[in-house]
Amino acid sequence: MAQVGVESVLVAGRGPAACAVVLACSRLGIKTVAVHSEADRSARHVHLADDAVLLGPAAAAESYLAVDRIVEAARRSGVGAVLPVPPALAGNARLAGAVIAAGLAWCGPPAAVLERLGGDGVEPASERGFLAWVTEAGLHCTTPVVRDRAAGIARVSWTPEDPVDLPPAAERLADIGWRGLVTVGIAPDGELAEVAAGFSLDMAVLERAHGVDAVELAVSSATGGRPVTVPTPAGAPRKAVVVQLRSTLPPGTAGRVTGRLPESGSRARRPRDADVVAVSGYDVGDRLDGWYDALLATVSAGAADTATAARAAGGVLAGLPDLGVPHDGPEIRPVLDRLAAGYPAPGA
Repeated sequence: MAQVGVESVLVAGRGPAACAVVLACSRLGIKTVAVHSEADRSARHVHLADDAVLLGPAAAAESYLAVDRIVEAARRSGVGAVLPVPPALAGNARLAGAVIAAGLAWCGPPAAVLERLGGDGVEPASERGFLAWVTEAGLHCTTPVVRDRAAGIARVSWTPEDPVDLPPAAERLADIGWRGLVTVGIAPDGELAEVAAGFSLDMAVLERAHGVDAVELAVSSATGGRPVTVPTPAGAPRKAVVVQLRSTLPPGTAGRVTGRLPESGSRARRPRDADVVAVSGYDVGDRLDGWYDALLATVSAGAADTATAARAAGGVLAGLPDLGVPHDGPEIRPVLDRLAAGYPAPGA
């Protein structure tokens, strides 16, 4: 059995986030079963996993978000746990309860806690927030985050240079029974806004800042595996920047990826003192289906300061070929340039 306490998991999700989770499970010695819709039979997360199960038609409500179908897929595949990826699934109290009722481990907060908090199951997009790993002992790897948004969706997230005061309610998450990863938005008045479970697109900020594996934290705490030792940095945590590269095809419009997206190991201009991880959701030739949010890839970088991390992430995007589909790279680059210059606010 893998040291995290489970031999196999069903990875509930798609896109770059699911690809990142599958790759992390492979490093940890956990076998993975992917789920997919009819439109995603040839998706990259399906190819990366050890096995895959068809959920249903292309519409997300009949496949990726269908609780009964996800639980049945987990039963049929013989996995020991369900690992929900997007907040829409990880924050779903009904899914959490159904997984436990099926005798499987649920890698997320308990159903009762999710129901009590009324989780909205959305990617937190408040301009300010924080990420953490929550155990009975409290919050660990607590990481403030600032976001640059477009149309309500975060496209660049980073750790601020200045210290951030967290809302008093943050420390009560452990007391009410929240366990596992959490991504929190902070409202303009300083109170908690969104509270989300799962592998939000910001979670790589926590990973690069603290040198941890979010999948290991989530699975081990849920399955009673080997206790995870969180490294204690000699100084303050590193600074981190995460970029979320999206296609700008009109909603409902399909496309085809013809150029290679960023992924770890590819050649790019990266400072030697930065830790860079890039994860693609598509291979060359893959169809970009109009049913789903067209997140193409994520690029995260950690360094001693935000400017260096931003330059490292920017170096990856600077080497992008023609991808065959339009994307928001041209809008992202000015954000990274401001961060690299030490001016995070537009117009500064």
